[in-house]
Amino acid sequence: MTGALITGALAAGEAGVAPATIRKWVQLGRLAPAGRQGRAQLYRLEDVFAAERAARGTRDQSGGTRGRPTAPTPPRP
Repeated sequence: MTGALITGALAAGEAGVAPATIRKWVQLGRLAPAGRQGRAQLYRLEDVFAAERAARGTRDQSGGTRGRPTAPTPPRP
């Protein structure tokens, strides 16, 4: 696979997740860094999107609330 390498912060922004989510995917083995620039880990955007799709599928199959209506949270006093 070829593609531009981007930082975790940029990858998170492109995938619509928090940078902590990118780090968690790495920790869980769902995403692997493709390189380094100094101390920063770099990722291929297509790998990030694949990890996001896999995570979304896992949440949907595990009985999460994605796509299902939930009761509104009452306002705090």
